[in-house]
Amino acid sequence: MAAQNSRATIEPEKQTLLNHHKEKHFTAREIVRDIIIGVSDGLTVPFALAAGLSGANASSSIVITAGIAEVAAGAISMGLGGYLAAKSEADHYARELKREEEEIISVPDVEAAEVAEILAEYGVEPHEYAPVVNALRKRPQAWLDFMMKFELGLEKPDPRRALQSAFNIAVSYILGGLVPLLPYMFIPRAQDAVAASVVITIAALLIFGYAKGYFTGNKPVKSAFQTALIGAIASAAAFGIAKVIHP
Repeated sequence: MAAQNSRATIEPEKQTLLNHHKEKHFTAREIVRDIIIGVSDGLTVPFALAAGLSGANASSSIVITAGIAEVAAGAISMGLGGYLAAKSEADHYARELKREEEEIISVPDVEAAEVAEILAEYGVEPHEYAPVVNALRKRPQAWLDFMMKFELGLEKPDPRRALQSAFNIAVSYILGGLVPLLPYMFIPRAQDAVAASVVITIAALLIFGYAKGYFTGNKPVKSAFQTALIGAIASAAAFGIAKVIHP
């Protein structure tokens, strides 16, 4: 809101420049984070479980039953975790917002000094930031928004974020978790299905890792191999332990 008000009062020529300049920034960061959390665990945990049961000579039907049960439980658990994390973030923001509102009213000079300190950290000289401080003191809401963003580094959370996060993570977990179980649905012998499961899951991990690296700004190829390696190690460990316990 404060940004919109400031744009409405700038010079017409600068407003024209802003209207014609459209910056292309990636703005779906939170959604991508949810998908990464859900898919990465969804691919890895059921994959390791299926490999472990296969190593214990379980049948494909048992692997499917246990796998689907794990996917359902994991989706609920991960979704609930995402909901609580987003809810905690919103609660934290609300508490800090109330505290900052009270401080602006009770100790305005201290808060104004904090604005000056923040601007000084950016190399703004006293004679340059003094008008800014005075302008913010005349606009309590803009002042509050400034303090929340630049003093505390907090962005106002979307009130729907908690439910959206839970849904995104749960669905992503389910989609990822079904991938390693697919071969067991068509191959009756689990010891034969595990090989196919390894192939398609490693391929899925490579694709997912590449996409994760691309959207998060990391090296996609490196991210792909790291993600696949983690999944391979987890499944190999589960398979090996099962073989040792149940040769």
